[in-house]
Amino acid sequence: MAKRKQLSKRQLAVMEDLFGGELDEQAVLDKNKVSRNVYNKWLADGAFVDEFDRRVASARRQGEFIIARYAPLAAAKLVQLTESKSQETARKACLDIISLPQAAAKRRQAPDEGEWAGEQEEQQLSDETASKLLAVLAEEKKDGTR
Repeated sequence: MAKRKQLSKRQLAVMEDLFGGELDEQAVLDKNKVSRNVYNKWLADGAFVDEFDRRVASARRQGEFIIARYAPLAAAKLVQLTESKSQETARKACLDIISLPQAAAKRRQAPDEGEWAGEQEEQQLSDETASKLLAVLAEEKKDGTR
């Protein structure tokens, strides 16, 4: 088994600043006094790229976790907006709720699951919100005919 090459302290410092700070890529390079040429060489180095990819995957997982944690709250607030006094706000909330299943199915669809998972989720969400959406739309129509 081949031994993995360790990153230098300078490479690790750049990596920490890229993923831990608020600086953009060029600002990180300037802060660490790394030229663009050296950085480009690092990007061709397997060990550096492996660490970079590992951190990108970790950042994505953290973001997905945050979104998953607050998704129920966001969904509840979106449903509340369907009762807004502003017809435009209620209409947009309804459209967002209707479009959520398609967006979620596209994100979650795995090659081995095919269309079935997306269709099942779409049906479930439509059942839960259909009466609420119809009530809001009927109320809008009733308010518009007065």
